[in-house]
Amino acid sequence: MWLRFSSFFLFLLGGAGAGWFVARWPGTSAGLLLAALAWWLLDVLRAMRVLRWLRDGQTGEPPRMRGMWGEFSDRLRRQQRHHSQRVQDSDRRLAQFLQAIQASSNGVVLLDAEGRIEWCNQMAAMHFGFDEERDRRQLIGNLVRDPEFTACYAQGGAATLTGRGDSAGRPMRLAVRLHEYGEGKRLMLSNDVTALEQAEAMRRDFVANVSHEIRTPLTVLTGFVETLQSLPLEEAERARYLELMSQQAARMQSLVHDLLTLSRIEGSPPPRKDEWTSAQELAALCAQEAGALSSLLTAGQGAAHQLRFDPAPDMAVAGSRSELQSAMSNLVSNAVRYTPAGGSIHVAWQGLPDGQLEFSVTDTGPGVAPEHLPRLTERFYRVDRSRSRETGGTGLGLAIVKHVVQRHAAELRVQSTLGRGSRFAIVFPKQRLRRTSSEPAPALQ
Repeated sequence: MWLRFSSFFLFLLGGAGAGWFVARWPGTSAGLLLAALAWWLLDVLRAMRVLRWLRDGQTGEPPRMRGMWGEFSDRLRRQQRHHSQRVQDSDRRLAQFLQAIQASSNGVVLLDAEGRIEWCNQMAAMHFGFDEERDRRQLIGNLVRDPEFTACYAQGGAATLTGRGDSAGRPMRLAVRLHEYGEGKRLMLSNDVTALEQAEAMRRDFVANVSHEIRTPLTVLTGFVETLQSLPLEEAERARYLELMSQQAARMQSLVHDLLTLSRIEGSPPPRKDEWTSAQELAALCAQEAGALSSLLTAGQGAAHQLRFDPAPDMAVAGSRSELQSAMSNLVSNAVRYTPAGGSIHVAWQGLPDGQLEFSVTDTGPGVAPEHLPRLTERFYRVDRSRSRETGGTGLGLAIVKHVVQRHAAELRVQSTLGRGSRFAIVFPKQRLRRTSSEPAPALQ
């Protein structure tokens, strides 16, 4: 500011000096007036340069000058640069925030006070079938037509809806919650709870099935005990009742054993990759158990099962021996249980071209209809419940097989034709196999 006054004073002094030199005192007054006018015109020109720069949107370089207008334009330029930097920082933080929301597993929708979509992430677009560009500014009630959502939007709170991609083969259930923010705006969050609902349904079914499976033999045992206590029975009848009671007790014992096995498998750490079990040892145990079970089930029926066990390869499998034995024995025992007397059961080993090893069990039983195949490994799922009870099955065998196969990075393959038989196979990956001798292994058939 002092420079401005100094320049004005110098202009006046110069004008007065020039006027005095030309016309003494009359010229001094005229010189002062002309000097003041010249200073004012120069000051106006500087102000116009600054004003022109402001009108251009401050896009170019600010005018270079001294004095108050120079300092004014320089300070304005620095404020502009600082403001631009703050805007860039805000835009960058907003972009990062939106990227974080895009990466979220939850759907996020921003609604204005009228219920129009201001923004949504990709997960919300997938949940509700939105198009991020086309559906912007559309009313949410026109796009999500569900009575539960309408009630939730009107009253607030949460609701569980059916997702846009819901189908019989791939159900989708969404948990939706609305939160108010700002001036009447709303934040809508959606989360895929399909797996949680399925797990809860499986838990309820599991508890119901366990209670039912245990209640049935308990009811039979209780009835026989009351009969033995209250009625005088002959020795033959007593022996028959005791035999039936023994069968029901054995059924309960098998059920508890399978439940404990399944619980132990689910709760134990992953199987070790440095623990090796010989395929020949596993095959021998399976053959022994199959022979004993077949003799028990076909006793007195005149025709036994035709059991055929191909020689196991000179290979070892990495993993838990007890789990592998349980899975393979379940496949073989299932084939024996569901194949009528006189039918054939073939247990084979086959090397695959990519180095994998397949253990398969093929039977000539009743087979399974195609609609039952996807659910065979569910707990307590049975195609024929009466047949399972007659043969002593618990309905947990294939569930155990599925868990063991998954824990050993293997694959369970099922093929079945109704009325012609079934083929169950476990395919072990190459990484979990090794030869048990230094001699080259013969080619597997």
